Amino acid sequence: MNNQTLEWQALNREHHLPPFTDYKQLNAKGARIITRAEGVYLWDSEGNKILDGMAGLWCVNVGYGRKELADAAYRQMQELPYYNLFFQTAHPPAIELAKAIAEVAPEGMNHVFFTGSGSEANDTVLRMVRHYWAVKGKPQKKTVIGRWNGYHGSTVAGVSLGGMKALHEQGDLPIPGIEHIPQPYWYGEGGDMAPDEFGVWAAEQLEKKILEVGEDKVAAFIAEPIQGAGGVIVPPETYWPKIREVLARYDILFIADEVICGFGRTGEWFGSQHYGNAPDLMPIAKGLTSGYIPMGGVIVRDEIVATLNEGGEFYHGFTYSGHPVAAAVALENIRILKQEGIVQRVKNEAAPYLQKRWQELADHPLVGEARGVGMVGALELVKDKRTRARFEGGIGMLCREHCFQNGLIMRAVGDTMIISPPLVISTTEIDELIDKARRCLDLTAKAVRS
Repeated sequence: MNNQTLEWQALNREHHLPPFTDYKQLNAKGARIITRAEGVYLWDSEGNKILDGMAGLWCVNVGYGRKELADAAYRQMQELPYYNLFFQTAHPPAIELAKAIAEVAPEGMNHVFFTGSGSEANDTVLRMVRHYWAVKGKPQKKTVIGRWNGYHGSTVAGVSLGGMKALHEQGDLPIPGIEHIPQPYWYGEGGDMAPDEFGVWAAEQLEKKILEVGEDKVAAFIAEPIQGAGGVIVPPETYWPKIREVLARYDILFIADEVICGFGRTGEWFGSQHYGNAPDLMPIAKGLTSGYIPMGGVIVRDEIVATLNEGGEFYHGFTYSGHPVAAAVALENIRILKQEGIVQRVKNEAAPYLQKRWQELADHPLVGEARGVGMVGALELVKDKRTRARFEGGIGMLCREHCFQNGLIMRAVGDTMIISPPLVISTTEIDELIDKARRCLDLTAKAVRS
C-alpha cells in the first residue's frame, strides 16, 4: 500500500465520520480511497480498476466523466451560483427543470417541489400530505402506512416512513403516526405460498391496516415500486394490481418513492410507469442529476396542487431547494437521457441482456434465486437451495469482500447480493460484470467449504 493511501486513511480515521459505518471496524481496516472514475469504472488510490455495479449509490445513470454535466455546472456558477426560492422569488434553472420533469412524469403530474436529497423529499411528502388533508378539512388524517424493510432515507421522518427495524432502534423511532405492513418479499417471506398467491396476500395487508387504523385517520400509503436498499425486492406480478384495487376503495393518497427507480432504471422514466401505477406524489433524487450534484424533489399530482393552492402558506422548504447549479446539471442530465435515447435503450437492449445474463448465475451452488427488473438485480445466497436455509452467521459480507478484491462493486444486503449499474453500461461490460460476479461467488463458495 502506497504512502499516499496510508496518509488518506489516517486522515479519514482522525477527522471524518462517514455514513452508515461501524467506526471501530473501519478504523481497524482502513477505508478504500476512490480517486477517479470514467464510464462505468472507478479507480482507487492504489491504481486498481473497479467495475461499479452499483452506479455509485443507485444514481450515476449516465455514467462517470460526462463533461457536459461539469460544463453545465460551471456555466451556471458564473451566471447565478445561488439564490433561494423563498420570499416569492424564482430563477430560470428551477423553473425550466420543473417543466422538463413534468414532460417525462406520469400524466397529470405537472408540479415539482425541490429538495436537496431523497431523504428531504420524503420529509416533504410527510409534511405535504398532512397539510393537504388539513386544508381539505380532515386534519385527523395523519397516519402514513409504509412497508417493513422499505427504505425512504435516513432523516427522522425518512427512517420512520421506512421499515428497517435496526434503524428504528437508534433514536426511538418511528415517530407517531406511522404504521407498517409486510413487504412483498416472496423468496424470503412467502413460505409455502405460490408467488402470485403471496403477492395478493401482501397487498391485502394494506386494506387490513387501513381498516385497523380507520380510513378517517389514514393519510397515505408510501412504497417503492421495487424495494432497493431492502434487497431489490421485486414484487410478484399480482401485487401492484391488487394494491391498485385496494387504493381505489379508500380515500387515501399514494406516494411512490421513485428515488431509485426514477429516471430510467426500469426502462421507463419512472418505476410507476413500468408497473402501471398512478401515484399522487413521487419523491425523486439520485438519477435526477446522475449523482453529479445533490438534488431531490417531489413530483405532485395536479389535484393535490389545486388543494394546496387553497391552503395559504406551506411552512416548509430548504435553503438549497431548487439550487440553480443543481437544477442546471439536472436539466443537462435529462437532455442527455433524452437525446441519447438512454431510457429506450435500457428497455429494448441493456435491461433484457443484463437480465438474461443475470439469470445464468442461478445455476451457481450458492444462489437460491436470481431476480431483477430493468437495471437492478439480486442474488439470494443460501446454504440449501431446496429449503432456502441460510449460512449461520451469513456470507453476504464475505462475498462483498471478494468483489472488492476482484474489481467489482456489488452490494450485500444481508445475504442478498445486489447490483444497479450505470444505465450506459455496454453488453461487453455486462459480460465482464457477470464473469466477475461468478468468480466472486466461486471464491465465496471455496471460502465457505474451507
